[in-house]
Amino acid sequence: MLSLMRKKAGSWMIKVTIFVIAVVFVFWGFNISEKDKSKIASVNGDLISLDEYNRAYDDLKEQVSQRFGNRLNDEMIENLGLRKQALNQLVEHKLMIQEAKKLNFRVTDEELGIAIRNIEAFKIAGVFDSRRYNDILNRVRLTPETFEVQQKEDMLIRKLRAFIAENVKVSEQEAREWFNYEDASVDIDFVLFASGRYKNIKPSDEEIKIYFQEHKESYKTEPKLKVRYLYFNPDTYVSKVAIDEDELFDYYETNRKEFHTPKTVEARHILLKVDQDASAGDAEKANKMALEIMKMARNGEDFSELAKKYSEGPTRFKGGFLGSFKKGDMVKPFSDKAFSMKPGEISEPVRTRFGWHIIKIEKINEENTLTFDEAEPKITEKLSAQKANSLAYDEADAVYEASFDRDDLEAIADTRGLKLHTTDFFTQKDPIKGVKNGSKFTSAAFNLSLMEISDIQDMEDGYYIIQVIEKIDEKIPELKDVREKVKAGLVEEKQDEKASKDANAFLDSLKAGGSMETESGKYDLKAETTGFFKRNGSIPNIGSERELAGAAFLLSNKKKLPDDVIKGKKGYYVIRFKKKKNPLIVEFAMKKKDLTQKLLQQKKFKTFNEWLAQLKSKSDISVEDGFL
Repeated sequence: MLSLMRKKAGSWMIKVTIFVIAVVFVFWGFNISEKDKSKIASVNGDLISLDEYNRAYDDLKEQVSQRFGNRLNDEMIENLGLRKQALNQLVEHKLMIQEAKKLNFRVTDEELGIAIRNIEAFKIAGVFDSRRYNDILNRVRLTPETFEVQQKEDMLIRKLRAFIAENVKVSEQEAREWFNYEDASVDIDFVLFASGRYKNIKPSDEEIKIYFQEHKESYKTEPKLKVRYLYFNPDTYVSKVAIDEDELFDYYETNRKEFHTPKTVEARHILLKVDQDASAGDAEKANKMALEIMKMARNGEDFSELAKKYSEGPTRFKGGFLGSFKKGDMVKPFSDKAFSMKPGEISEPVRTRFGWHIIKIEKINEENTLTFDEAEPKITEKLSAQKANSLAYDEADAVYEASFDRDDLEAIADTRGLKLHTTDFFTQKDPIKGVKNGSKFTSAAFNLSLMEISDIQDMEDGYYIIQVIEKIDEKIPELKDVREKVKAGLVEEKQDEKASKDANAFLDSLKAGGSMETESGKYDLKAETTGFFKRNGSIPNIGSERELAGAAFLLSNKKKLPDDVIKGKKGYYVIRFKKKKNPLIVEFAMKKKDLTQKLLQQKKFKTFNEWLAQLKSKSDISVEDGFL
């Protein structure tokens, strides 16, 4: 399969591959020439070359620049420790590959071929495109063989991760403890010393001048760009697409499942939960209750209201409505019964591993397969879109190739009769109007140097080639140009200081035994109550304040006041404990499955990282003296 892929495919660019394919391949280097084999580290005897390190470091730096743009400088690189990060990830990669090989993990050619064909970056209109695959690898000077090695190693590491974490379990007790922590609620009183309430602040000219000198970096103007670009819209190529009858029929025959709609039913149900290992007595008790509810439903009582009242399943708030489902979507006993019923019919209780179900069928949608004539318009539209997309990409690719010989996008556009677009100046915060993914366009532009021509950019509505034609660098303005802004900043700082001072004095008075209601009146403020809220939820009458919520959950009847005031978005809060309550058991039963799955993923991640740290501690890892 891979040899066939190589004949039909070829190459792409790692820039695109790195960021579109989830940054998996950045830390590998291959095909190292003799002159590049200088050793900078070794892992259990396996060398890490300078070439490998440079690849990893450059790619890591490029990832970070996607977030910070032109703000990324040497100081930030140093503070982020990118050099050490790159080396560390190379070491971990070597260790994981070594362990995967020790455990005899393999990736077959068939697995590898499927994985590559499923990479979105190599698809056009959802279908793997060999020319695009070719183009991408070519532009980053990667051969298919090298790329396959990278992909294979990534798959080996995934298998290793799965193996290390396969025995990780989450007990019901763990899930319950986490649930009690996450879903507990607290009720507090609070007084807000809002910064904005301090109005009579009039800083002097000298204060404004000093404040500007101390904070002038924060008043820097943002860098701006002006670009020109070519837009290759697939819609404009549809008229050039020709599709014959044989192509349409071949697609229909090859993709028959696409035109088949299986039988589905729409149903409601009432669930009375019974554990799989429940005693016969408990199961029978629940069955009797289910029979009583069934009788009520069959005697004309509203099924959805009965579900809201009696069901213990998560759909009870929707009247037990399950929506439309295929036979294989539900557990077998439930599905077998539902698909044997008629619309309006109400079943006797059906036992599954979840408990007893009473089912009501709302609607039956019979299976259906479109004929070729019925499917033809849909197929024509799909194939036309795919071919138009390919034509648009081919045109963009031809222009990009021409840009290697000429660095003027305007001249290339004139030669090929293409419309050239030019933007106004824009900053990194300005999405380009008229582009579907305007933020991505802006980000791509700010990663170019002056007069540099980008590679092909997919912005979801077609392909773009961008050239930066003017650049205005950031600069610190004169005070006179930003005086009002500086003054406003100074006023805000002084308001904040006053709010903090009053809030701390107020808290001290409460700690000395004062009444919140009485003491708050001295500041013309009134104590308010939040009502119950959860640890990670929005706080009633306040909003989202994570630090405040965290402080509230540290309080109790024994300690009603916090040690310090809490700074929030509007000012400073002083809080007092009222009540706390734990969640109900029935709520845990509803959330148990999702919560357990979330904890399991966290625990697997932690287990693997601990295993990797232990492996590193036992391994022979050396770094050349003075390298970092």
